[in-house]
Amino acid sequence: MRFGQFAPLCTSAPSYPWCNLFYRQLQRTSSSVLSGFSADPRTAGVGINPTCFIPPTFSATSTPPSPHLGNIAQIIACALAFLFTLALVWLAHRRKAAVGRAELRVFLALYALSLPLNAITTGAFLEQGSMPLVVLTAIHAGVVAALFWALLANAVVATQVVEDGTLSSLVPYYALALLIFALGTYLSLDVALGITTAIGAPASPASGLKSIPLFVLLNIWPLLCAVAYFAIMAYVVTSVLKESRPMVFYVLSALLFILSQCAWLLLGRVLCEASNHRIDGAFLATVLESAAVGVLFLAWRSITEESWDDDAYYPS
Repeated sequence: MRFGQFAPLCTSAPSYPWCNLFYRQLQRTSSSVLSGFSADPRTAGVGINPTCFIPPTFSATSTPPSPHLGNIAQIIACALAFLFTLALVWLAHRRKAAVGRAELRVFLALYALSLPLNAITTGAFLEQGSMPLVVLTAIHAGVVAALFWALLANAVVATQVVEDGTLSSLVPYYALALLIFALGTYLSLDVALGITTAIGAPASPASGLKSIPLFVLLNIWPLLCAVAYFAIMAYVVTSVLKESRPMVFYVLSALLFILSQCAWLLLGRVLCEASNHRIDGAFLATVLESAAVGVLFLAWRSITEESWDDDAYYPS
């Protein structure tokens, strides 16, 4: 896979959501690249001429057209993960004295927001190339980019460089999250709709599906944020707090996140073919990602206080 190219992922990794953007781009500029089931939006699954895909919820491949469940396993996984994440938001809210409580709640809320978007963009129930799917995929991309900024910002807050929960912490936190969200959404819409020629121009050849800005924002940026978060928290836990047990949680969370990406990108095709196009690795990736977020919450809880000391203070 060459830097900036999405073609290998869109072909070999089922339910890779950012392919929705390139499908619309190819419709606009070079529809001849689309072949087989992908040539017709009514039969196209998520991907660009994928080696294996889950049929859309209403397939036109049979006569008469027959209904399908789409990526039902992914939809159920996202729904359950959404409820699980809302519970984590509530638990974080209850820890009144915990450092970074407000910042962590925003991170969890962004992750919760990404889950219904993930279900929509990978669920195979909106027609490929349609404007609703393109717009929702672009919003999903913006949320994912902002989510990893929120992750990194939580590590910065943990160092107490700025006091958590104050304007000096929350203003840049929210401002950069909104800026990154807007940038991710705009870049995604530009790739799909060709708003500008500088960013949205199709790759040559079109089959390469190349967009360096989008590749950096959706692949390199999350990786950098995740690595930086782990490094900063390892420093805080081992050097500042002088503890070792919380690192078990952080290491486990990192391993679960890595496994989720492997399930999404490597196991997807295997599961898709083994299940006769009924499920792929997306639902397993969602389960593992949510588990990683849950363990990350446990790590945060293990290094923070639940409440302030409420003992009465009597001045002498």
